[in-house]
Amino acid sequence: MISNLASVSTTAEIGDNVQIDPFAMIHANVKIGANTKIHSNVSIYPNTTIGENCEIFPGAVIGVIPQDLKFNGENTTVTIGNNTIIRECVTIHRATKDKWNTAVGENCLLMTYVHVAHDCQIGNNVILASYVGLSGHVKIDDFAILEGKVAAQQFTHIGAHTFIGGASLIRKDIPPFIKAAREPLGFVGVNSVGLRRRGYSDEKIKEIEDIYRVLYVQNKNITKAIDHVRNTVPESEIRKTILDFIELSDKGVIRGMI
Repeated sequence: MISNLASVSTTAEIGDNVQIDPFAMIHANVKIGANTKIHSNVSIYPNTTIGENCEIFPGAVIGVIPQDLKFNGENTTVTIGNNTIIRECVTIHRATKDKWNTAVGENCLLMTYVHVAHDCQIGNNVILASYVGLSGHVKIDDFAILEGKVAAQQFTHIGAHTFIGGASLIRKDIPPFIKAAREPLGFVGVNSVGLRRRGYSDEKIKEIEDIYRVLYVQNKNITKAIDHVRNTVPESEIRKTILDFIELSDKGVIRGMI
């Protein structure tokens, strides 16, 4: 399953039933899990681990050193989870000593020309559409979807189950369960369609909508809005998830509807 025209280091660890097509380059200290397919002209650099049942399309470059002038050759890594698809010309860079590992989770889809910079932490079941650009240290939680040409500033945090409209510029953190769009980027509603697809009940979705109605639609000061939610919405895991995200945000969260 490994082409004679591929360049595979003798120290690379290749799992069972891995396919590596002509002109792919697999460097030293690379691990590739079982049943993964590596297409032609893929370059996988040292200190990269690829999970099982992945597929990596032509032109992808994974594990190359970061574009960070502070990087000084530290022994950092890239990790790609199981069942993740990486399409043509995606670039994923090694970490710096901030996180030591750039991570893409399981069951993700990275479409053409996506760039994942150093120290990014991408959860499971995330979709990044074509030309998405993530600056260094960006964190994306599970089930987030970023449409094409979205650009995220360094150290921003994108919550779980979010949906980000195409060509958006992310400069602030985006709390979980919502849709965000427009310029400047703002809250445009709860991601109810995505939540229903993932098994959230109407009751849970209503709870999320009630919380965000206070936080964003009623135009309250954010501190007062959080207090109001605590006083009016019964304690639950959903309430905790939303309020913890906002209160722990270093960059501040996106604004509400104007």
